[in-house]
Amino acid sequence: MSKFSGWWPLIKILPVKTNLQFMRYTKVLGAISLAASLAAIFLTVWPFTPPCGGLNCGVDFRGGTVLELNTPQPADLGRIRATLNGRGLGDVQVQAFGSPNDALVRFEAPEGVDGSQAVDGAKAALTQALGPVKFVRTELVGPKVSGELFRNGAIALVLGITMMMVYIWFRFGLTFGIGAAVALLHDVTLTFGLFAVTGMEFTLTTIAAILTIIGYSVNDTVVVLDRIRENLRKYKRMPLAEVIDLSINETLSRTAITGVTGLMALTGLAVFGGEPLFGFSIAMIFGIVVGTYSSFLIAAPVLLLLGVRRGEEEPEKPITPGQIQRT
Repeated sequence: MSKFSGWWPLIKILPVKTNLQFMRYTKVLGAISLAASLAAIFLTVWPFTPPCGGLNCGVDFRGGTVLELNTPQPADLGRIRATLNGRGLGDVQVQAFGSPNDALVRFEAPEGVDGSQAVDGAKAALTQALGPVKFVRTELVGPKVSGELFRNGAIALVLGITMMMVYIWFRFGLTFGIGAAVALLHDVTLTFGLFAVTGMEFTLTTIAAILTIIGYSVNDTVVVLDRIRENLRKYKRMPLAEVIDLSINETLSRTAITGVTGLMALTGLAVFGGEPLFGFSIAMIFGIVVGTYSSFLIAAPVLLLLGVRRGEEEPEKPITPGQIQRT
């Protein structure tokens, strides 16, 4: 850090050592987090209509068609929407995509009409209204396939969370595992809540983002829990709250730098990655923020609430040069 501090002044604002008392605010922050998680769950499932409840399911889960088209002139979104609205295609969604001549269209085939026939009719209507339109991408997802995708996505999320919980349990013990599990559930529910509140499209890419958030959150949590376990060995008589505060302060700068670098890359992806990657980028940005928060102020306070059995492990003894030679 000192090598670059002379010419990059932002590094100077990062304190080398902090002494913040995080555990003092656990009750207030815990109540806020619990309320936010419950609200996120409610908004995700309400109204109780399959398959996605309060989420704005994409074609992947709801079934339907996605057309990516390129028009000879700058795309007239209103005209495109008006052309397709008269064909009984349900909720037609039209948005700008890429260059001014590109547009992205989503619609559902009418009941009793074959999906491919609806697509051919939509393409013919758009060509007649807009001229020689180039259809860059066409995706057709049937109801059966979309139901399978939704079920498989839900299974992937449950298995991901469960495997991470089992790993933490075996790595650190039951109490630490419960803390990590609560932090994971907090991050996942709030991410679902983000999509429910903003109305962003929930697709398979979003499932991939949530699975990535789970991995990031566990990585941060493991760093904090491992430092807590080390300090419990070193400071057997120090109150548990002080040990947790000490451990969080010791890992704070590392976690902050890691999070900021991730946010910088994802912000660029959200701005320049286009519509297909926008939801993924926003979910990841949000996940990094709440994942860092939960590692410090959810997982660690759970240890304080449940208590940790101390005095069972001896402090780690330094390795002498003789022992190194013998090994």
